[in-house]
Amino acid sequence: MIVLGVILLIIGFLTGISIIWTIGVILVVIGLVLWVLGAVGHAVGGRRHYW
Repeated sequence: MIVLGVILLIIGFLTGISIIWTIGVILVVIGLVLWVLGAVGHAVGGRRHYW
């Protein structure tokens, strides 16, 4: 999810399409939150680790 968000950020920045850039930011933030929750030991979606 983080990688997809970064790709959308780059595409949105290069093309000037703000909605793609915004979706990229949202995906990066969600991916980071899920990654941190999985790293501290909380089960995310029934899994112990989120990769």
